Amino acid sequence: MYDGGKIITGIVIFLLFALFPIYSNFGKTYKPPKPDLNTPEIQKMEVKKCVEPKEYMRAEHMKLLVDWRDAALREGKRTYINSRGESYFISLQNTCMRCHSDKKKFCDECHKHAGVSPYCWDCHFAK
Repeated sequence: MYDGGKIITGIVIFLLFALFPIYSNFGKTYKPPKPDLNTPEIQKMEVKKCVEPKEYMRAEHMKLLVDWRDAALREGKRTYINSRGESYFISLQNTCMRCHSDKKKFCDECHKHAGVSPYCWDCHFAK
């Protein structure tokens, strides 16, 4: 093996590049986004609750919005009955954005962190 030194050097250089994402982040902590819920509308509410429980909204809010879109635009239904039996008017801007009025601090923070760009804002606008 005449070129053993070159082969070993090449393997070491390859491993340094291949393992860079691991050792460059070693010991760093993950900071999840914290959406700001401190809006004037939410502060006025006696009981602070969304159309569905917080855990459901974190996991399924996009599915809920797509279901709302289909119900409102394709079926003409404008009332949503939640899991607690309460009814809400189906509207992104008049129901959701009434409380979550700061799009940059609420929506954009998590969407940017997750690397997604929802198409809601193609038709809707944030006040």
